[in-house]
Amino acid sequence: MPIASSAFASLSRIRERGPLVVNITNNVVTNSTANALLALGASPAMTHAPADAASLAALAGAVVLNMGTPDEAISASMLAAGAAANRAAVPVAFDPVAAGATPYRRSLAETLLAQVKVAVLRGNASEILHLAGEDAASKGVDSAHESDAAEEAATRLAHRLGCVVCVSGAVDVVTDGEKTVRLAGGHPLMTRVTGFGCTATALVGAFLAVTESPFEATLQAMAVMSCAGAMAAEGAAGPGSMQVRFLDFLYGLTQTDLKSRVRVL
Repeated sequence: MPIASSAFASLSRIRERGPLVVNITNNVVTNSTANALLALGASPAMTHAPADAASLAALAGAVVLNMGTPDEAISASMLAAGAAANRAAVPVAFDPVAAGATPYRRSLAETLLAQVKVAVLRGNASEILHLAGEDAASKGVDSAHESDAAEEAATRLAHRLGCVVCVSGAVDVVTDGEKTVRLAGGHPLMTRVTGFGCTATALVGAFLAVTESPFEATLQAMAVMSCAGAMAAEGAAGPGSMQVRFLDFLYGLTQTDLKSRVRVL
């Protein structure tokens, strides 16, 4: 089935079922991530307490772990939620924000990937290159590389971890280590709104909750993200209206929208 059609089929299931997506995420994007999941049709739960995170994870359709603003409590919560999700066979999506930027982040990302089985790892090129063992520069949480520079590293990382790896950028690269798909879309204005990368990972979580294949779920989520982003950018006066329009277009996204916007390279 073409990606646009399969993405809309899964989006329809999200809208019908309202799956619980538990997020242990950073304090910059908690509100915007929750609103994006609500606009999509999912039911977000946001938590930072380890015991609460573990309890919620066992009940969820998917768990999203994001280390954008790491501290001891958030780190403990991510590990607790990840372990509980693994025990309950709940899929986990991990966003290794600025994984190579500081020793603390490097250690946290390595610990989490060693202790939690993730279904999907989504990051920018610099993050994926670092996790694959390459010396990759970053600009804080921003990538210093284009997504295609990390395609080979993403394939190796997917093989090693046994998960799907998504490198987001102007072209999104999705691989499970055996097959790779490149999606073009989105808009440069998306890089001017904080947390759109985090939102992409949250959407992956929602699609994981209703789609058996993590590879297909990731492709579908990134297709929806890029389509809504491109539509929102058209007519936006700047980042502020872009963010509001993104929620509106996400809420009303149709199969025709996806078919006209999704491009596989």
